[in-house]
Amino acid sequence: MARIAWIEDSDATGEVAELYAELKQTSMRGNVPDILRTMSLRPDFLRAINQASRLHFTDGALSRAEHEMIASYVSALNRCHY
Repeated sequence: MARIAWIEDSDATGEVAELYAELKQTSMRGNVPDILRTMSLRPDFLRAINQASRLHFTDGALSRAEHEMIASYVSALNRCHY
């Protein structure tokens, strides 16, 4: 059970519904990742973190795959399933 309240897909309206639709289109799994759902009560935060995440995971000095590997490794070190 989540300890952080968030808005479920079926309850999303307005800006949150728009953001969820955008996130589903850009998600590899076609869903809204739970880590982003934690921002749903503050759509301004959700939009900002989504934009920062896109920037962070774009190819540059490191490929997206390398970014993902580093993020996964750090999450494992921190015992975080994200």
